[in-house]
Amino acid sequence: MRHRDSISFSDEAYTSTAIGLHWLIAALMICGFSLGWVMTSIHGFTPAKLRYVSWHKWIGVTVFALAALRIMWRATHRAPPLPAGMAPWQRAAAHFVHVLLYVLMIAIPVTGYLFSSASNVPVVYLGIVPLPRLIAPDPALKALFKTAHLVLNWTLAALVLAHVGAALKHQWIDRDGLLARMIPWLKAKPRHLDFRRLQEK
Repeated sequence: MRHRDSISFSDEAYTSTAIGLHWLIAALMICGFSLGWVMTSIHGFTPAKLRYVSWHKWIGVTVFALAALRIMWRATHRAPPLPAGMAPWQRAAAHFVHVLLYVLMIAIPVTGYLFSSASNVPVVYLGIVPLPRLIAPDPALKALFKTAHLVLNWTLAALVLAHVGAALKHQWIDRDGLLARMIPWLKAKPRHLDFRRLQEK
C-alpha cells in the first residue's frame, strides 16, 4: 500500500494563457455575483440599480466570451497531470467539477441574457454594442429564465466553495503540488521533508 508521504507531485503547470483566463474569469464572476446580490436588494428602479444591472450584464457577456475562449484553449492544450497518488474517486470528482464549472460559466450568462430578452429589456454591451434579442417578450419565459439564472448562480457559488476548499486541502494537508499547477510560484513542500526535519532535531 502506498504511504501518503510517498505521493508524487508534478512540477508541470497550466499554460500562462490558461492561468490568466482562469483568474480573470474568477475575478469577473465574483464581481458579477456581488453586483447581482447588491442590485436585487435595491427596491424600485433607482439610477444606482440600473447602473449595477448594466455592469452585471456586461460582466456576464464578458465571462461568456472568455469562458468560450477558455474551453477552446483547453480543448487544444493538455492540462498538467494530476498527482500520481491521487485516489481514483478524487480524480473523477475533480473532472466532474471542472466540467460542471465550464457548463455553468456558459449557462449562467445565457440564462441571464434570455431573461433580459423575455423581460423586453435590451442588452447593450458596454453601452455601445446592442446585442440581438433571441426571444420575444414572454412573462412565462421571463419567470423560467429568472429562476434558472438564480438556481445556477447559487449552484456555482456552492461549487466554487467546494473547489476552493479542495484546492486548499491539496495544498496544506495533502501537499501534493496540485494548487501550484494554477499558481506556479506556490510550490508545495512534500510531507516527507517535514518528517526528515523532525528526525534531524
